[in-house]
Amino acid sequence: MLRRRVIPCLDVADGRVVKGTRFVDLVDAGDPPELSERYAREGADELVFLDITAAPERRATLLDIVERTARRAFIPLTVGGGVRSVSEMRDVLRAGADKVSLNTAAVAEPALVRRCASRFGSQAVVVAIDARRSADRWEVVVQGGREPTGLDALAWAERAVALGAGELLVTSIDRDGTGSGFDTDLLRAIADRVAVPVIASGGAAGPDDFVAAVRDGHADAVLAASIFHYRVHSIAAVKAAMAAAGLPVRMGSAAAA
Repeated sequence: MLRRRVIPCLDVADGRVVKGTRFVDLVDAGDPPELSERYAREGADELVFLDITAAPERRATLLDIVERTARRAFIPLTVGGGVRSVSEMRDVLRAGADKVSLNTAAVAEPALVRRCASRFGSQAVVVAIDARRSADRWEVVVQGGREPTGLDALAWAERAVALGAGELLVTSIDRDGTGSGFDTDLLRAIADRVAVPVIASGGAAGPDDFVAAVRDGHADAVLAASIFHYRVHSIAAVKAAMAAAGLPVRMGSAAAA
């Protein structure tokens, strides 16, 4: 059985890691390169770096910060925010990313997913889906959670994979930063429809939430920000809880400490 990954997320605005609730009320949480080095040392399996203001500000990813972050952490790095073309994805990969996350640009131009996967391989293409509960379904929102699209999140997930996405990063906007736990219904609905890994995001409060995301939400990986940034819980504690629940995880020397 594949090991379940634990992934700290660096939401970056103006060159600093920030954290808020439902993508608003942002507060400073640290320096991206410093945090990346700390998380690699503490046993993170991967890192996700999201330039959350790139799409709303209609600018490219902050490549210099990506490069400095990649130099400090020798674990896989996914970078998202501001990538709108194959050439911009190339630039982000050259700056040190292993994978690139597409969100707003993919919704606006779905063929971008196919072009990027054709050029760099599906394993390098992550499609991020920010979803908000709307009546009896989940709706895709873009522009850092600011703009509803009318797209059904489940249908978009299936289409993104058909276009070549090798992984989906699924965030519940309703749960983001609330500490109310992952939306396991949303995760399971998507994970059961696609044949690629699904990363759970939005709402983690403690180790039990990570267990639930995998056990009940059928996620392949779990992502969190504030509980790691502010040392509410350690990566080691999360992995220990997952292992105790019978979930396969990588227990390195740092994670086992």
